[in-house]
Amino acid sequence: MIYVLKRLIFTGCLALLISAGVVSAQTAPTLGRDFTMINPAQPTDSGKKIEVIEFFWYGCIHCYHLEAPIKAWLKRKPADVEFRYVPAIFDPASWGPMARAFYALDAIGAGGKFHDDIFTAIHKDGFKAMVTDPRIMADWFANKGVDKQKFVDAYNSFAVNGRVKRSEDMTRSFDVPGTPAIAVDGKFMTGPSMVVAQDGSVNYDRFFQVVDQLIARARKERAGQK
Repeated sequence: MIYVLKRLIFTGCLALLISAGVVSAQTAPTLGRDFTMINPAQPTDSGKKIEVIEFFWYGCIHCYHLEAPIKAWLKRKPADVEFRYVPAIFDPASWGPMARAFYALDAIGAGGKFHDDIFTAIHKDGFKAMVTDPRIMADWFANKGVDKQKFVDAYNSFAVNGRVKRSEDMTRSFDVPGTPAIAVDGKFMTGPSMVVAQDGSVNYDRFFQVVDQLIARARKERAGQK
């Protein structure tokens, strides 16, 4: 009787393992559907850590919608992952000003401080004009307590010019298809638009599952290079 019971338990466990393997295979990200390859692969700035970049634009409503889910993911991201935002620039005239503001804030020590507030101002509070008008930006930041002249000086500085140019170059070299887009270790590209459900909504659980799986793949590839 004990032998039969053990046999049943073993068989049940084996069935669960097989089932889990099938589910894992079914949910593995598919090239061309869930992600694309960055070709050629791009160098990373994260050293030994796996680099994850979000290419974004403050004027993008989809980037705004991604903010809460990505902050939740950042709380549980693997310790060997380094995440950073890079403002995408497809057209310097319309995409460049907010990228310049992003880097100007960083230059004066306010990098990230107003990240959520900028999204809210543009997409909820009616400050859409600040997306392309540096004068409105400067006034808005001044009302938030930022030294207006320091912001303006940084906005027009040589250093910020260089960082904006690098954003343009990265948008091109990573072949960013649109925003938001997530690049994993300079090799893989994915985005919420690749995991849209049948009703048109974004399946964020599935999206971050894809991100985690691409990170795992990048980790294995790095280990194989040693």
